[in-house]
Amino acid sequence: MDKISTIILAGSLIIIMLGMGLSLVMDDFKRIFVYPKAILIGLTNQLILLPLIGFIIALIFPLKPEIAIGIMILAACPGGPTSNLIAHLAKGDLALSVSLTAISSFITILTVPFIVNFALIQFLEQGQIIKLDVISTIAQIFVIIVIPVGLGMIIRKYKENFALKMAKPVRKASGIVVALVIIGVVIKEKENVIPYFQQAGIVALILNIATMLVGFYTAKIFKILDRRAVSISIESGIQNGTLAITIAVVLLGNSEFAITPAIYSLIMFFTGGVAIYFGVRRNKKEEALSTIKI
Repeated sequence: MDKISTIILAGSLIIIMLGMGLSLVMDDFKRIFVYPKAILIGLTNQLILLPLIGFIIALIFPLKPEIAIGIMILAACPGGPTSNLIAHLAKGDLALSVSLTAISSFITILTVPFIVNFALIQFLEQGQIIKLDVISTIAQIFVIIVIPVGLGMIIRKYKENFALKMAKPVRKASGIVVALVIIGVVIKEKENVIPYFQQAGIVALILNIATMLVGFYTAKIFKILDRRAVSISIESGIQNGTLAITIAVVLLGNSEFAITPAIYSLIMFFTGGVAIYFGVRRNKKEEALSTIKI
């Protein structure tokens, strides 16, 4: 993508992160002490199991290096605002979902450069290898995530009514920009889109479904069976596709690496819809049972 498109993409992610900050308060971070087990399981899924699953998928399937690297970039990313929306619609624990997104977004500033560097070395031929400058990458992601989120939280603290009014329009505006960016990536790589979709579509879907199932069943194993299990499942399986595209295009300067995240960003709405269906159905059953008990 050209320089202007790259700037627009980075700017759109900054706006998204600002929008997230407008919806956050310090209590969202204090919940790590309220739900320590749920937070720990969710973070373990996102920071450890998700990259492992992504790596296994990239090894098992005969993928082009660009597709494999795209999978690993996705697996390195935290959840995003979309996961919070899906968790809310699926009758999950929204507070837990927001907390997991916020905490994992901060932690992945440190983990993303190492996971992406590992993927570049693992899947590219020696002569093609591009290495990220870890310190520079951490600084750039800090600027794209931490500063806008922090600014949004400050606005929320001192201008709460304004923040509440602006949160929704900001999310909508950033969503439109991201959609345009995805269209731009697809147009630029139009000759590769169909073959890439044939390769990346299946593996992106498998990554999405596998991580959501792992999230749900790890919660179940540790006796978390209520709305928090729904949120852990969604946070484990719905990644920040916009951040993944930004890493590919802005930090790595390669729109081919962005094809998998772009395809994933479309797929996750369908799987998210399925999660919403089952979450709502589960909630109705629980309400019916509680009514019978009364």
